[in-house]
Amino acid sequence: MTNWKRTTGRAAVAAIGLTTLIATAPAFGWDRGDVDTFAVLPAGAPMIEGLTVANDGKVYVSTFDPTGHKPAQLFVFDDDGHLLRSPLIIGASTATLGLAFHPTTHALLVIDFGACKVLNVNPQNGASSVFMTLPATEPCNGSSNGLNALTFDSFGNVYVSDSFRGTIWKTGSGGGVATNWVTDPTLKPNGIPPFGANGLQFNKAQSKLFVANTANDTLVQVLVTNTGTDLIPTPTPPPGPVSVFTNSINGADGIVLDDQDNIWVAANQADEIVVVDPTGKAIAKLGDFNGIKNGVTRGLLFPASPDFSKDGKSLFVTNLELDLRPIVGQQSVDSQWAAQVQQHSIAKLRAKIPPFPKGD
Repeated sequence: MTNWKRTTGRAAVAAIGLTTLIATAPAFGWDRGDVDTFAVLPAGAPMIEGLTVANDGKVYVSTFDPTGHKPAQLFVFDDDGHLLRSPLIIGASTATLGLAFHPTTHALLVIDFGACKVLNVNPQNGASSVFMTLPATEPCNGSSNGLNALTFDSFGNVYVSDSFRGTIWKTGSGGGVATNWVTDPTLKPNGIPPFGANGLQFNKAQSKLFVANTANDTLVQVLVTNTGTDLIPTPTPPPGPVSVFTNSINGADGIVLDDQDNIWVAANQADEIVVVDPTGKAIAKLGDFNGIKNGVTRGLLFPASPDFSKDGKSLFVTNLELDLRPIVGQQSVDSQWAAQVQQHSIAKLRAKIPPFPKGD
């Protein structure tokens, strides 16, 4: 468990003994809260990236092995973190990413990153069928397309981010061949980690689709028009159909929106959750990395996919724990820590935004 509190202003001065005038002032600051280990995967299991919470409260995660050695697997936990089952995902490549239950058909959709498609997966036994494919004109060679995360609109349409192409693909609720919903330079990667469009979700009014761009450290907004049967990007500026909503979230990865349209972002290079309000202002930073103990992360390490518990009191987050050196030929600040991880884990933290102190 970690408990990260930072003191600022006069309280910090008092804390280091430079003055006694305000020694009794409350040592508030940015209270990062406690991070618990919700669940630890069995030894030898691959990394985990995607996470979703089902309507019954069970937590589902999918595995990601970029080396191609370990088959894709689905791990299912009850709301106390006990492992219920772990079927292989039949017919998948070794690299699966985002997953979610369709809001109307209740199908479990899992992105097969390695095969550039979305699968409909039986949550009990891992049997799968193809739900979505890319157009025949789109090559699947490991560098051209990078399907990453998915979300839904109120009509049941499915939207899938493409991290390499800078595209959001779309299908109807029944799947099929995807259509290009929007492509934009703001959704393409220009940095490290080399993933552009990543986590995505609509606001409550469905007037905006928010998309994290991991490489660019940004949240991007796509303005949309509700036609009654579909959602289409707003065709004309200002401010334009696609624009950067806010900057400087270090490794913005998976996102989830709360009932107030605050955006909870897994910042995978800062090992924290950044909460941004509907104006783009950071209103909380939660969690942090607190080392490796017995081969298991304490706190957050390359956090990837967040989702709320069904009672809204907790946030579950996968620790991807990805060593970037074999992928990009360069290390990040977490690479050497990630290499020490022996068993991958899911973190759990309070879904509460701490208040700022009044005055000084």
